[in-house]
Amino acid sequence: MPWDLEDLDPGPLPLWFQIADRLRRSVERGEFQPGDPLPSEAKLNERFGVSRTTARAALDRLENDGLIIRRSGKGSVVLSPRVEQPLNVLSSFGEDMQRRGLTPSYVTKDAEHTPAPAEVSEALGCERGTIVFRVTRLLNADGWPMAMSQSWIAPTVLAGHGPPSQATLDSGSLYDWLERECGARIVGGCEYIEAAIAGKRIATALGIAPGSATLVARRRAHAADGSAVEYAIVHYCASRYRYRVELVRP
Repeated sequence: MPWDLEDLDPGPLPLWFQIADRLRRSVERGEFQPGDPLPSEAKLNERFGVSRTTARAALDRLENDGLIIRRSGKGSVVLSPRVEQPLNVLSSFGEDMQRRGLTPSYVTKDAEHTPAPAEVSEALGCERGTIVFRVTRLLNADGWPMAMSQSWIAPTVLAGHGPPSQATLDSGSLYDWLERECGARIVGGCEYIEAAIAGKRIATALGIAPGSATLVARRRAHAADGSAVEYAIVHYCASRYRYRVELVRP
């Protein structure tokens, strides 16, 4: 564990800010790698002679900036750089992570036929209450929770086909399965993104505190003929994921 962190400056900058800055620079220099634990609050107290409240504030800042994640029994663990998704590209979660050298994995929370609520029926072009197949999954990258996803599949897509099993959903891309088993290739879509606060259910799934910031993407994905294939609502952990858009001035 590197302990060549610079001493604190008695100047006007808050002590918690200075500690966070020194830890951040240590991470940037590679002294702490993704997956490594940072010094605990107690160790920071001992090293800098500050209160536990000050040490906690420094770690809180790094967590809010997406540099670390704090886990019970593991302390403050350094995260990989935040995943960035260009806004003009539609891809499956697995494709997205693999392009970045990350290993995707999935945990299926439920997969069942259920009546379509109004938002879903409008997106899929079916009557409200039509029975559709819904999949709820936790999406991980390198074992870390990245997003909570709910997908509803258009009933016309599954006509004549059995739905995917939980084992299938746990092992790979839903988009790949739809194309391979149902002949439904997704070629485009429309997506709306907004900020939201994590409720207890989403926060628990993502391993973040209730009230933490999330990004919510609502996406209608369609086939080459424009017909709906999937409607999805995905809650991303804002500290781990961001969107990028290229702008051109006319």
